[in-house]
Formats: sequence, C-alpha cells, structure tokens
Amino acid sequence: MNGGLLVAGTTSDAGKSVVTAGICRWLVRQGVKVAPFKAQNMSLNSFVTREGAEIGRAQAMQAQACRVEPTALMNPVLLKPGGEQSSQVVLLGKPVGELSARGFFGGSGPAAQPLSDAVSPGKRLHGGRQERLLGTVLDCLAELRGTYDAVICEGAGSPAEINLRRTDIVNMGIARNARLPVLVVGDIDRGGVFASFFGTVALLSPEDQELVAGFLVNKFRGDVSLLEPGLDMLHGLTGRHTYGVLPFRHGLGIDEEDGLRVSLRGTVRESNTAPPVGEDVLRVAVCAIPLMSNFTDVDALAAEPGVVVRFVDRPEELADADLVVIPGTRGTVRALEWLRERGLAEAIVRRARDGQPVLGICGGFQVLGEHIEDEVESRAGQVEGLGVLPVRVRFAREKTLTRPVGEALGEHVEGYEIHHGVASIEGGEPFLDGCRVGQTWGTHWHGSLESDGFRRAFLREVAAAAGRRFVPAPDTSFAALREEQLDRLGDLIEQHADTDALWRLIESGAPQGLPFIPPGAPA
Repeated sequence: MNGGLLVAGTTSDAGKSVVTAGICRWLVRQGVKVAPFKAQNMSLNSFVTREGAEIGRAQAMQAQACRVEPTALMNPVLLKPGGEQSSQVVLLGKPVGELSARGFFGGSGPAAQPLSDAVSPGKRLHGGRQERLLGTVLDCLAELRGTYDAVICEGAGSPAEINLRRTDIVNMGIARNARLPVLVVGDIDRGGVFASFFGTVALLSPEDQELVAGFLVNKFRGDVSLLEPGLDMLHGLTGRHTYGVLPFRHGLGIDEEDGLRVSLRGTVRESNTAPPVGEDVLRVAVCAIPLMSNFTDVDALAAEPGVVVRFVDRPEELADADLVVIPGTRGTVRALEWLRERGLAEAIVRRARDGQPVLGICGGFQVLGEHIEDEVESRAGQVEGLGVLPVRVRFAREKTLTRPVGEALGEHVEGYEIHHGVASIEGGEPFLDGCRVGQTWGTHWHGSLESDGFRRAFLREVAAAAGRRFVPAPDTSFAALREEQLDRLGDLIEQHADTDALWRLIESGAPQGLPFIPPGAPA
C-alpha cells in the first residue's frame, strides 16, 4: 500500500484535526504503517520533537494516534502569530524570521525582519512568496510516503479560499501536485453544511474538483435517517459520495491549533468526570493573556478528578482561586502590559506576597521576574517585570528548543522548552530550570504537568498552601487518558464512516469521472 488522503474542511474548526487523527488511529489498528502530515500550520500551540524541531501540537498528537514519533517532516511550515499582521515562520522545525501576512501569502509588503536562507540550497524566503516553499513541503511528503504505507494529510482553513489559491501549499496546491484524493469535512452543528459542501466544490477549478472525492459530516445530533434525504440530494447535485456521518461527542477535541483567536471551549477536556477523592475541589484560574501559547499545559490539571480549571481575564476572578497559572505566550511584553491594564498584575503580586500559589510557565515565568530585556520579540528594550521571582530575562535571537528530563518534588519530570528568553536566576529554590519563592513557581518547561507523579506532588503542595482538603487521585494517568481519547476517535471513524469506501479512496485515489460543478474558480 502506498496511499494518501487530504482531509480538507469547509471552514476552520470544522474538525479536520480530529478526523485526521481518527483516520490515523483506525488505520494503525488495521496494521497499516501510517503518518500524519500538514504542510503549513498556523498555531501558537507547538511541540518539540526528539531531534529538537518545533511543529504544531496537533501533528504531534496525530503522530501519537499513528503510534510513531513526531518529526519535522510531518509539519514542515509552522506560522506562529505575533500580532494581527505578522508571524514567525518556522521551517523544518527551526525559526527563520518574521513575515507580514501580505509578504508571506504573496503580496508586495516587506518582511517584518530579514529572513535567513531557506533550507533548500539557493532558495531564500524573502518578502513572502509562500509558493516558494511548495518544493520543500512536497519533498517532505514524498519522504514520508516512501517510508509509510499511507500518509493522511490535513488541510488548513478551507480549500476554496479563492484569494489565496495561487500560492496555496497546504490544500489543493499540495493535492494537485501529489495527486491526493480530497475528503471535505463539514461541521453540521454550525448549520448550513449542505451549502458549505456544495459551495466549496463549486468554487474550485475543474482540475481541483477532479480530486474532491466526497464529504464527511461532523458533529451530527439526532436521527441520521432525517439527514439521509439531504445526503442523497447532495450526491445528485455533486456526483460525490458522503463517506460518513460522525455523531456529536463531548471531549473529543485534540490539541487546539489556530493561532490568534483561541477557542476556550475546547481547551479543557471532558474525558474525566470522576468525583474528587478528597473532601474539597481545587480551583485553578488560568490568565487568558494575549497570544497565549501552549495553553494545553493545563489539560493535565483538568484531567485530575476534583480540579476545576477556568480561564479568567479580571482580577476579581482570582479571589477564590487556589492556584493561578500564567501560561506561555508569543508576546511576553504585551502580556505583561495586558496584566497591568486589567489589574491582574497587582492581584498576582498580592497573591504571591500572601503565600497563595502562583505558577508561571515559559512566558508566564518571564513576566514574574524582575526585568525583561527584549530586542527580539517586541523590541521594547528594558521592561520591568512583576518582581516576585529573582529572575532577569534577556531575549536571544536563537530559540531554545529542547526536551529536558529532570526531577522536582522528589518525582521524575519530562517536558519541552520553546522560548527566546534566557533566564538568569539570582535566588530562590531550584524548580526544574526555574525557581520558586514561597508558593510562587516559575519554569520554562511546558508539559511538565503531564508527568503523573510530579503533578500529584505539586497539587498536594498547592492544596496545603491553599488550606484545601483536596487529595489527588492515586491512579490518574494522563498518557492513558490521551490514548483513550485517540481510541475514541478511531472508534468514531470505524463505527460511523464508510471504511470500505475510505480504504479504496486512500489506496486508489479519487474516483474517475467526477462531474464539474459550475461556476468553478474565478479566472
């Protein structure tokens, strides 16, 4: 088998990432050696591979669904928004510079900063021109297809973004070049799914339409028999098969990826509903700072029975919190300004001085320090931090990308680091790579709370400091919960998709003779 498939969507957040992960888990359970691929991702939630490459967390989770190690090949281009108009471009796992949106997607606007030479010899990512990366992403896809039986690709946004089609390297651009069949996913819970399916196909060129094999309905509630007449009419209108109707299920989202606007409804997973072990619950307030990154760190807390996680943006919402978390951010100085504007900075400092637990992770760790010197990210120069940890931070042009292993609170801990800030620690007690003073903790390590023994030890300290009779469950395994979640996605595909037709599609490509749906893409 040397198969492939591109999972596209009628919109962002239609369910492409979830469906891709589900297909991957279904295939691997059939004995297929499978890998995920997303040519270009826009996300502030990223992960570090074992070779020290930065990729989107969604692709890391999809690799877990495939039961393989994630690599940079699986997400060769990652865009990390730094504001409304620019993003850091990460190419094959390494940052190569900042670009304006106009510059990257093919306009005439200049890059925000000069970019280093691209990985391909003789090529330079300069002033934009997304299409110049097409060769790189196709090479990565070809390498994966030469290694695995099947590669399940995920698109981005919608394939019918007619303003971006000329430079597209993630939807129909890659499908055309790699001759991949395309499955279009639509979120019926939003409404308008039939119009979205039809309109998506009708806005594609004849050559692109030839590869759109059919549709997959996502998040359906109710009696499927009531939907079937509409699916029959859709087939009559488009000549394309619907490959399944996936029912609405709570708690199935994998790590969120879209960058500037975080959908908090999908942040805290619903996979564990067990009652608390002790007499009390533990309330965790996460500051929803601008350009929040790797907020998935708190998923491990939400998985604990009796831990209540919520996102907050007002100081009064910290009043009843037993733990305040300041998460990572792509804009440390901007987040610091936001905390001060909202009155949250004063509340956090007061908590720290009163011995109430505060945890800062990565950018959140940096804002807790005394001084920040930033000529790289915000170029704001010297900025005063909150001053509750004896730390000075200087932003380096080189990004730290590592997978550290260590010990804290007497427990084994694993994590990953993604940051430009270099911390000089001048006191306090050691805590992972950072420090603690009283009940204020700071570290650059993402993912540390996924280490079960360490998470339980940390929560015991928090509960004691907060005066709560909270007891961590002795047997919560975050890794096992992740596996259960991925198996549920695989079950969803196996039970509610036409897997025989899906298999043929992956193995043999799009059916021949699919009709053209006018008007097609504009000239």
